[in-house]
Amino acid sequence: MRGTLLSLAASASVKKAVTSAPGISDIVTRFAAGESDDDAIDATSALQDEGFAVTLDYLGEDTLDREHADQTTGAYVRILARLADAGLTADTEVSLKLSAVGQALPVDGNEIATDNARAICVAAAEAGTTVTLDMEDHTTTDLTLATLASLRGDFPDTGAVLQAYLHRTEGDCRDLAGAGSRIRLCKGAYNEPESVALQSKADVDRNYVRCVKTLLAGDGYPMFATHDDRLIAIAEALTRRYGRAPDTYEFQMLYGVRREEQRRLLDAGEKVRVYVPYGTEWYGYLVRRMAERPANLSLGIRAILER
Repeated sequence: MRGTLLSLAASASVKKAVTSAPGISDIVTRFAAGESDDDAIDATSALQDEGFAVTLDYLGEDTLDREHADQTTGAYVRILARLADAGLTADTEVSLKLSAVGQALPVDGNEIATDNARAICVAAAEAGTTVTLDMEDHTTTDLTLATLASLRGDFPDTGAVLQAYLHRTEGDCRDLAGAGSRIRLCKGAYNEPESVALQSKADVDRNYVRCVKTLLAGDGYPMFATHDDRLIAIAEALTRRYGRAPDTYEFQMLYGVRREEQRRLLDAGEKVRVYVPYGTEWYGYLVRRMAERPANLSLGIRAILER
């Protein structure tokens, strides 16, 4: 099912059918804050009132149009200013896919994306917050890490995501576990070949734990992104084994997913950051979330049936 769903995420014809389906707004609002800046601000404010930290993702990826890439950059700059005006940046950052700001452009894509990401980092610094670079499929990993290295020269708190299903990730964790480094560790949400990625859940889980240990053994700031009860429990135990204070790491979970577990972690004294997507380009994001966790698919189907 996972492979099928990930294939659907790339299908233009299926996207057209799904986005026009009756009841689809119920699914979108279950997993995304909405389409507008106001929706993002309202969701952020509500979560912060409950004690959660937030990372905002303006949805979009694989942009092949320079104007669209620049518009996405402008949307990030605008929301960062809105967050600052609302006094929300102490516990809110933004997450950025480089393909949304030009990395996939056929000419000078990586340079354009890096320049746009730098403009967003400038806006984040002015607002008093940070940026985390989302990771996409394996073909972009080296480019994304190169952009991270470039940005960290001026913005050392720029974060990045590493995906536990890739064979290379334990080594990347070791390389990026130094002082000041912010790394979000997730399982991974793209349909990758066996040559670069682990294929079974058990193997991915084992590698996730190895990566948790590597990050905790370093001097950086790990961010454990998972909804898996077993991995959460292991990460909690390992933070204690490695003598980590609560302000030297955090847990991250998706908006609308496992709210009770998010609250449990928060009540246990853990820092919990909720990944909040918003915007009109929700289709690819939503399908990958369903592929990551089959329970999400049942929630979506239920929303349609109850319409």
